Amino acid sequence: MEKKTLYPEIEPYTTGYLKVSDFHTIHYEEAGNPEGYPALFLHGGPGVGILPDYRRFFDPNYYRIVLPDQRGAGKSKPHAALQENTTEDLVEDLEKLRIHLGLSQWLIMGGSWGSTLALCYAISYPDNVAGIIIRGVFLARPGEIAWLHQDGGASQIYPREWQEYLAAIPEHEHDDTVKAYYKILTGKDEKARLAAARAWSRWEAAIMTLRPDPKAVDAMINDSAALSIGRIECHYTVNSFFMKTDNYILDNAVKIKHIPCRIVQGRYDIICPMVSAWQLHKTLPESKLRIVVDGAHSPMDAGMIHELVQASEDFKGL
Repeated sequence: MEKKTLYPEIEPYTTGYLKVSDFHTIHYEEAGNPEGYPALFLHGGPGVGILPDYRRFFDPNYYRIVLPDQRGAGKSKPHAALQENTTEDLVEDLEKLRIHLGLSQWLIMGGSWGSTLALCYAISYPDNVAGIIIRGVFLARPGEIAWLHQDGGASQIYPREWQEYLAAIPEHEHDDTVKAYYKILTGKDEKARLAAARAWSRWEAAIMTLRPDPKAVDAMINDSAALSIGRIECHYTVNSFFMKTDNYILDNAVKIKHIPCRIVQGRYDIICPMVSAWQLHKTLPESKLRIVVDGAHSPMDAGMIHELVQASEDFKGL
C-alpha cells in the first residue's frame, strides 16, 4: 500500500470565538468543505493549541474540519488560565460548539490528551459521535501519570532529559515533581513561572518523536506556547486530570462500544506507552488497533501520518 501523506496546506475558511462561560472564550477555526461531513480535531496537552498541520489529516473536499483551541490554549482567552478549567468544562465546551455550529454528529480525532478528551466527550454524548480516531492513547490513570513524572518510567529511557526536567525544581522536591512544578507555575514570580513552563514543555517535546526533532522542541518551548502547556498541563496532572475515578474511561467504555473506533499507536511511544491502547482495544472489541512499528508519540512521524490519514479516509463511509 502506498504511504499516505498529509493533504496539502490549507487555510481556514472561517474563524470565530465562542463565549463558553463568564470567564472563558474559546477560539475555533473551520477548514475544508463548508458543506462536508463534520470532523472535530482535538489538540493535546492540555494546553498545546491548534497547529496548522492538524487541518491536513482530512480530505478538505469531503470534510468540514472543526479545530477548537481548548480553554486557555492557543488563541482562546484568557491565555493559560486555570480558573474554571477542568475536563468536564472542556467536554461541555465541545457540546456548546457543536450546537453553535448546528451539527448533529461529528467524527472526532484526537491524540494524547486529545484522545482522553475525545473518549470523555463520547462517554458523555455518545449519540453525537459518529466515529472516533485516536492516537497515543492516554487514559489519565495514576500509573500513566507516574510513568511520565516519577523516576523509574520514561526517565529510564531518557535519563539526560529527565535530569534537565528535575533541574528546574528544588532537589528536596524531586520525589513529587508535579507538585513542585505546580507551586512554581502558579506562583507570583513571572520569570520563575516561565522558566518552569519551558522546562516542563521541553521534557515532553524532547521525548515525543522517534528521532530528535529540534524544531518540534523549539515550537513547544517558545514563551507563549510553553506557558499554556506548562501551566494547564500541570494543573490537570496535579488534579489527576479531573477523572471521577482512577479508571473512569475503561469503566465507562460500555457507553461507546457501538461507536466505530480506530486506535493508532506508535510502538515506541514513550509518553503514552502502548499498554493503554491495547487495554482500550480489548475493552472495545469492535475497535480497530493499528500499531505503527516505526512510530512514537508525535502524529508527524511518517508512519503515524499514514495511519491517521488512512483512518480519516476509511471513515468517509460513515
